[in-house]
Amino acid sequence: MIESRVAADAWRREGAALPGPEEDFPPPLPRAVAAAIRSIVGERFFLEDPASLLAYACDGQTLICRPPRAVVLPATTEEVAAVVRLLYDAGIPYLPRGAGTGLSGGAVPLNGEVVLSLARMKRILHVDLVNRLAVVQPGVVNLRLSQAVASEGLYFAPDPSSQYACTVGGNVGENAGGAHCLKYGVTTNHVLALRVVLPDGEVVDLGGPPGTPGPDLVGLWTGSEGTLGIVTELTVRLLPLPEGRRTALAYFDTVDAASRTVADIMAAGIVPAALEMMDAVAIEGVERGKKPAGHPPDVEALLLIEVDGVEAGLDAEMERIVAVCRKNGVRSVKVAESEAERRLWWDNRKTAFAAMGAISPNYLVQDGVIPLSTLPDVLRRIRAIGEKYGLRIANVFHAGDGNLHPLILYDGRVPGEAERAEAAGLEALRVCVEVGGSITGEHGVGIEKREAMCFMFDPPELEAMRAVRAAFDPKGLLNAAKLIPTPGRCGEVKAAAWEG
Repeated sequence: MIESRVAADAWRREGAALPGPEEDFPPPLPRAVAAAIRSIVGERFFLEDPASLLAYACDGQTLICRPPRAVVLPATTEEVAAVVRLLYDAGIPYLPRGAGTGLSGGAVPLNGEVVLSLARMKRILHVDLVNRLAVVQPGVVNLRLSQAVASEGLYFAPDPSSQYACTVGGNVGENAGGAHCLKYGVTTNHVLALRVVLPDGEVVDLGGPPGTPGPDLVGLWTGSEGTLGIVTELTVRLLPLPEGRRTALAYFDTVDAASRTVADIMAAGIVPAALEMMDAVAIEGVERGKKPAGHPPDVEALLLIEVDGVEAGLDAEMERIVAVCRKNGVRSVKVAESEAERRLWWDNRKTAFAAMGAISPNYLVQDGVIPLSTLPDVLRRIRAIGEKYGLRIANVFHAGDGNLHPLILYDGRVPGEAERAEAAGLEALRVCVEVGGSITGEHGVGIEKREAMCFMFDPPELEAMRAVRAAFDPKGLLNAAKLIPTPGRCGEVKAAAWEG
């Protein structure tokens, strides 16, 4: 029996019976293969009982759940390579999994794949203070890496909202960003080298010091969503902690006024470390969540703005930002007076996705990117999409770089609502592409946005992607049915979206 109502609803949506009897699960691995895997990782770290398998049936995207055939928890590169060689030789599909915080279904074993969980590979192997880099295993939690080097005045810049749980390996798989990627860039800007296990079990090292000649294979791997190989070791950049920072919170009576403020701040040549926005529905959620910040209940939008760097000049830069807010009719704007106040504001923002559970049984989050100049128009169009489908949409996003996160609220127990949420999400992505943007900025494609790739790429471009993938995985065993749509589906998807 599934304890999660969300997971149960997802199974019903997909036309599957609720798992419980053994026949509802993929068949177990051949005994010889299972025994060989146990000899590699140990009895404790090979899971095949139904209760354990259900825990790996989905990631942070719960619309689709499928239990794996088995779960393997290796501890070293050598163990990963040995297990992969076994599966490759036996022709058994498999996929890697980090902390399971992904939001696009990239770790869902759609076809009963064997899941290789990298959760045990959580060691920080080496820190080079002189060259400001760290060598880590993929299971290291994002925030813990920064905490481990904070006493040396360093940190790891990518900061997804799930950084207290997500892993550095998962960040590479999805090319994760975060609130501060506006100034510091996404994960690909902070990865120097990778050790990877190829789909046939071969271990190779990619990348190296800055300026390493040759094709940028590290860049190819970052954002490949576990479809080219399994990362088992990473060399990442560390940055010096900012000497100072200033954080402001601004409330607006209209979404348009907040949107204009975002555009005006960037047009003024100011590059904040972070520039976040929440609308009224999102504010309602976070104020009913676990980290309320005391936001007024009647504001239509807020901006959370942070600048950092050399202490001298930060006050003047923040004064310029406050002036832009006032020019656009801000109701009130306040600069944090203490680190505790700043932390409260950020804790409130970073719990936004989870807080939606306080106002809706289920939600679907999208991840489109748009040019800043189109922000007011796109937000109006997303609001209209919600009205069209009779669903509330909460907007909480990285406004400074146009990375939208419309959270489409629905109740999976109500017949048809999940389907309407999916249709609304598809339309929102179509709008992003229409104005010159992208279907994803940091959450990845996975299965959730796989068919929406057709909005951005034509058949020859998608075929080139398939060719790259096949060059590394000719048998098609590694995380199949993810990222790239099936040939022939693009016409159907485009027709359905435009009819909507």
